[in-house]
Amino acid sequence: MKISKRKLALLSAAALTFSATFAQAQDYTFRLHHLLGAKAPAQTQMLEPWAAAVEENSGGRVKIEIFPAMTLGGRPPELIQQARDGVVDLVWTVNGYTPGLFPRTEVMELPTVFKNDPVAANLALFDMFESDLRQEYQGLEVMFLHVHAGQALHMKDIEVRSPADLAGTKLRIPTRTGAWVIEALGASPVAMPVPELPPSLQKGVVDGAMIPFEIIPPLAIQDQTQYQIEGFEEERFGTTTFQVSMNGDRWNGLPEDIQKAFRDASGRDWWGQVGEVWRATDDFGINMAVEAGNTHVILTDEETQVFRDAMAPVVDRWIAEVSASGIDGAALVEKARALIAANAGDM
Repeated sequence: MKISKRKLALLSAAALTFSATFAQAQDYTFRLHHLLGAKAPAQTQMLEPWAAAVEENSGGRVKIEIFPAMTLGGRPPELIQQARDGVVDLVWTVNGYTPGLFPRTEVMELPTVFKNDPVAANLALFDMFESDLRQEYQGLEVMFLHVHAGQALHMKDIEVRSPADLAGTKLRIPTRTGAWVIEALGASPVAMPVPELPPSLQKGVVDGAMIPFEIIPPLAIQDQTQYQIEGFEEERFGTTTFQVSMNGDRWNGLPEDIQKAFRDASGRDWWGQVGEVWRATDDFGINMAVEAGNTHVILTDEETQVFRDAMAPVVDRWIAEVSASGIDGAALVEKARALIAANAGDM
């Protein structure tokens, strides 16, 4: 059958229109790389809903593909460099895996600064970001920062009720501020990414860890430990800061409407909601451990005060450390505490 030149031209135009539309959709595909498994609450309850919100805001023009468990290669401490180098578009990672890069943001990790409220801490991070923190994130465009519900103690076979019970033990921690806490409590810190914790507990490389309860289900920590310990009224031994960030060049090359799709999904309310997610998943984690037969130790206010007193020098150490680099650490501590107090009960 012969096709007229006019029909051929119309078919060609239609094909070109389809190709252009398809190509445009592919232009806004982003790869998000992170360290935990696909079933971890960090992915299912935080990253996936956030990605879905961005996609919806864009009218379907954006697609975010999530790659869990370092499936694109490398180790967790390399995630920040992968984002800065453009190896991936987006990362979710622990700030402390790259010590020294985000010293101002560390203020939120400190014991007695962070106590037990991830919502208030996240909102405080948002309120501090433009004025105090953005300068640390060169080569990146931050989507959102957050903390987890706070460091609790997870011990293989030692019931801890005072710092003296930790003497001579080895505890896993991901950050330098957490290492200082462990040292202040009389134990030895062992730095490692959290996916390495279960075999380290099994082999006796560490006697326990400072991690939130949220991590119990995805790593089956209840099978490697007997005791989960936290302070009075859910008070914790500091926390860890995280970020979801995009490669800076990729961000700068996006049109304003696509940037807006990301920004609208990453506003102040979302930072607070992420705190709620981590509180809820923390509650789920400790319930799983208790149901497995583990002992949930809640320290009395008096017992917790002994830990507070032991950890207080950590704040002074951090202030001295960052002040030597020209950062007003004392002012940051004061501001963080004030903003956490102001944001308490906001959500």
